[in-house]
Amino acid sequence: MNHQAQSITSLQNPGVKQVVKLGKRSARDESGLLLVEGYRELKRALDNGWKPESVYYCPELYLGKNEPALIEQAAAAGAQLFECSKPVFEKMAYRDRPEGLLGVGPQVKATLGDLVLKSSRPLVIVAEAIEKPGNLGTILRSADAAGVDAVIVCDQCTDINNPNVVRASTGTLFALPVVEASSAEALAWLREHGIRILAATPHAEADYTEVDLAGPVAVIVGAEQYGLSEQWMKQADLKVRIPMRGQADSLNVSAATTILLFEAVRQRNVKQG
Repeated sequence: MNHQAQSITSLQNPGVKQVVKLGKRSARDESGLLLVEGYRELKRALDNGWKPESVYYCPELYLGKNEPALIEQAAAAGAQLFECSKPVFEKMAYRDRPEGLLGVGPQVKATLGDLVLKSSRPLVIVAEAIEKPGNLGTILRSADAAGVDAVIVCDQCTDINNPNVVRASTGTLFALPVVEASSAEALAWLREHGIRILAATPHAEADYTEVDLAGPVAVIVGAEQYGLSEQWMKQADLKVRIPMRGQADSLNVSAATTILLFEAVRQRNVKQG
């Protein structure tokens, strides 16, 4: 290591206690900080310009040989480095099987006013009142894979800076334009930009493959238990169903989102061809 790191071996270290507190939303919001744990997540955050304040690492827990280079990258981005004993790192980690890397830095905070649409036919996700961090993170991962132009999180029930959102997104939270807004604000923004609203409902007549998704479209997905609110259902320009051939009457919200996104991608590829 070329950069000087401080050593932490005491579980009572004030810095350790502060990191543990950041597992709670109140502490994250008060400090404006979030946690990024794991090699893949930290690498993706750094590669997308995230500037960590500090990075904690434990060589005893490394999974491979690339960690020292990543720590150097974090230091070059301005992070203060702390080498931790295994008990110290395990106290701070929120994963069951920690990988020996944990970054602390600024939260992701953006609004609709920050969005710049570069595509003439944008593909957008609106996630309304998603309750589970794992689902929101998985939606972000699928959004990144599909090359969406933006993800708008409406009437949030889960904090986009929750460590489990970062984890489930595999760090793509830092690679995507992710903004927060109310449903009313998001709806007005979509109308202003001429983006059609697609809602999935079991009561729709058309299958999701039967409607035109090659133009500007926003895929609207709702809460796990109750689905989309009446507000969004009433405003939908396109209503589609995902055929269910078994006994289950619905899919997990992140699975449904992925199916709809990649149908839009498929149609766009056909149109380009």
